[in-house]
Order: sequence, then structure tokens, then C-alpha cells
Amino acid sequence: MTNTKTRGSIHVSFLMATKVKQTISNNKRPPIVVIMGHIDHGKSTLLDYIRKTNIVAGEAGGITQHISAYEVTHKGSMGADERITFLDTPGHEAFRGMRARGAHVADIAILVVSAEDGVKEQTIEAYKAIKQAEIPYIVAINKIDKPNANIETAKLSLAEAEIYVEGYGGDIPWVGISAKVGTGVSELLDTVLLVAELAELKGDAGVSAEGIIIESHMDAKIGTTATLIVTNGTIQRGSFVVAEDAMAKVAMMTDFAGKPITTASYSSPIRIIGWNGVPAVGTIVKTYTSKKEAEEAVTRVKRTPVTTPALVKKEAGVVVIPLIIKTDVSGTLEAIEHELGKIKHDRVRIKIIQKGVGFVSETDIKTVLGAMDALVVAFHTKADSLATDLAARNNITIHKFNIIYKLTEWVEEIINERAPHIEVSEDIGEFLVIRFFSEQKGRQVIGGKVRAGKITSHSHFKIMRREALIGEGKVVELQQAKIKCAEVPEGTECGMMIESKFTIAERDILIPYVVTKKQ
Repeated sequence: MTNTKTRGSIHVSFLMATKVKQTISNNKRPPIVVIMGHIDHGKSTLLDYIRKTNIVAGEAGGITQHISAYEVTHKGSMGADERITFLDTPGHEAFRGMRARGAHVADIAILVVSAEDGVKEQTIEAYKAIKQAEIPYIVAINKIDKPNANIETAKLSLAEAEIYVEGYGGDIPWVGISAKVGTGVSELLDTVLLVAELAELKGDAGVSAEGIIIESHMDAKIGTTATLIVTNGTIQRGSFVVAEDAMAKVAMMTDFAGKPITTASYSSPIRIIGWNGVPAVGTIVKTYTSKKEAEEAVTRVKRTPVTTPALVKKEAGVVVIPLIIKTDVSGTLEAIEHELGKIKHDRVRIKIIQKGVGFVSETDIKTVLGAMDALVVAFHTKADSLATDLAARNNITIHKFNIIYKLTEWVEEIINERAPHIEVSEDIGEFLVIRFFSEQKGRQVIGGKVRAGKITSHSHFKIMRREALIGEGKVVELQQAKIKCAEVPEGTECGMMIESKFTIAERDILIPYVVTKKQ
């Protein structure tokens, strides 16, 4: 029976863990919230409803493939609008690393579970990432408007996964919601603000800003951009930012909606344009007042090349397929590497010889010219004009994809095509030689009985004498009652003409076999 209850009461021990403050201090920091869970349990739909916008329609295949951040406001317990920053982490299994990073950036997690399906594999994975990040979390039991929804069954499924919500042996707050129609969403946001209040999140607007890169992107028109969450301090236009060996002057800065801004403080998602390199997702960003300070910070960083050496060592018995891959954003590159790493084959190995963010370049194509049978992949990006021209002149195909599972399916097909075939011998029967009739010009005529399986015309056979292999031969012709036939089954006597370098004797056992090629 469908349970229409939308929320369990907050456990007393949870409420009393920290005294709720009656006044808001000047350095109270808005919570950064990550929404996690199984791929189709409604994470994006929940964000869509909260923001009153649609982020799914423009995504290829209906899968959210880029991590992003958004700000919303919600009236708190004192009636004032309070800010909440949401991280939208993709639900596809391929984005495990991105989801884990999202949990580390966030202060609070919302674990979305379907009231129809309960806990799934990716629910467990998301839960482990939340626990590893050591942040408080709320369970949102979604799809309570569905005919097959059952909140009690969903809570039982959570308990079986050792996720104990209020009323089921634990103190984890939960809220029943319908992300589609909005039922319970306001109550969910109330709970987020309560958890944030108990966590006593603080920030200092008077210090130089720090943040974490959650996405980076190379755009041919505006240059390299990076989205980051400001975790503390204040960032001003005109300052300089450094993320490992990538640097930018904050000349163009926008908020999450793309609106130009001159300053941003803690918990704000912002986008900075004009980096001199592509910042890696998950790296810490620090700000400096002068270019000299920023450049000195960069020189202190141990640089690591974006690309790997274009050398493919030969391995005995293994076909190595060189791969060059370029993507539009760094998070997607990481996800693709993770998925490709799961493809296993005994005799074929994929080796990424060059990778990066941005267009496929002339340098990429020149690398292919020096690698035998290399593949070039452009994911959510394209090739520049020089690369396109060089590839065309050398009959090199640049393969384009925008959905990860389509890419992995294609790679698996390539692996199967290039895998060296192995010949496998399979015994199909057993023939007892009863009579030896004649031998002439290398051909022998014998008679006997099929004791097991079958024997077929033109099949090859092994010759066993006193359980020892003495040689091989081939059936030239089979006859039953002096009539030619193609096959003789078990328990049937027949005559045959065979070819062999070895003379067959009565009581020999012939083992017919077939050879098949397998990958």
C-alpha cells in the first residue's frame, strides 16, 4: 500500500546535538549541498523543480554529463531568505570520481532514493562517498506520487543497506518528496537549513578567497573557463587565481547564471574566464593580489604533463591499440578513462597515448602518424582546421561521440575486430576400427563403429593406439550400406576412406575433431 507520509520527525538526539542559535552571526556561511543517488531516481528532476529551470533537455541521451553548481534561496525558520548552493553531480556510474569530489566539496548531502525501487548499486556507491567525506546527510525518498511508491519498503531497503533513517533504527533525517510535482520539497529545504544550522558553518569574508575547481572547459571563442566554489574568503575582480599550474587574472567573472559580477564570497559558485591552462577538477584555488605572487605560486607547483608519451611498447601475445582522446571538459575526460579502464581483454589492450581538453589539434594528428593503427576520439568537441586537413590527407578518421556508453561500445567492437584469433580443437566423437580392407596411393579403406558422438565426411581425426597418440588423418569419404553419406551418428557402423601418413590397424581409436577460431 502506498504510504503518503512525507517526513519522519527529526530524532531528539539529532536536534539536541547542537543548540540552535537564535541569531545569525555575521560569518554564518550558506551550506553547499550535493545531491547524490542512483541514475534514474530523480536527482536532476529535484534540482529542476528547486530552480524552476530545466537542465536535462539539452543533455545528450538525457544524462547529465557535466557537474555544475547553482544557488537558490529559501525562507528559513526566522522568515528571512537564506541562500543554499547546490552541486549537481551526474548520476551515471561513470562519474564516480566526480561524485566523490562533489561530496568532498559539500557541507551536506542529499541521498535520493526512489520510493518505487529502493536502494540500487549506485545508491550504495553514493552513500560510501558521503561517508568517506564525513559530512551530514539527509535521505530524500522520491517519487512518492507514483502508484507503486511505498515509503516503508524504501526505508526497509535503506536499513538493509545499513542506512538507518529516523524510525528505522537510526537518526538520519528523511523527507518523502515528489520532485516532479514538488510535494515535500519545501520541507526538504527546511531540513537542509536545520542541518546547516546544527553544523555551524562559518566563513571569513575578510581573507583572500580559496575555492575548489568543479569543472573546467576550453571554448574556442572565449578561452579556457573554470567553475569553482568559493569555500572561504572573498574574491575580487582584478585579483589573480592559481589552481596548481594554471593561472588567471580575474578580469571576467560570472555567477552561476552567467551574470557578470565584480566580487564573490564563500559558498558562491562562480565562473572565471581566461585561464592560461585547463585547471584539473578537484584542485584547490587560491587568490593573490599581484601577478608576481601568482606566478611565484605556479613555479612552486610540481608540473605534470597533460599528455602521456606517444610510445607503445609491444607486449608478447597482446595487441595494443593506441588511443588519442580529446574532450570538452576535464571531468568528462576522467569519466571516460574510468569507463575504458573497465574494458578487459586477454589479448587486446587500449593505451591512451595522448589526452586533453579542447579541440583535436594538428599535434594530435601528427602523433597518430607515428603510432600504428591509432584511434582518434573527439568527445563533445571537434577538430580544428589544421587537424582536419592533416587527417584528411593521411586518411585518418576522427571519431566523434557525445555519449559515453556509445564510445565504450564502439571501443569494444574495435577490440573484438583486432583481437588475434585462436584456433581451438574440439573433439566430436570416437570411432573404433574393426576392419582394415586396403591401402592404395596413400589412401586407406577401413570399417568400424561410431562409439560416441559422430564422425563426418572430410573431418580430421587423431589416431589413438593403446591410449597413445600416434598420428592424425582426414576422412575422404563415408559410406553406410555402400551409400555415400555426410555424417554417421553414435552407435552406427560404417566404412570410410581416409588419408594418413600412418597405417591404420584394427582396434585403433579415431577421434574426429573440428577446429574453430575464437577471439
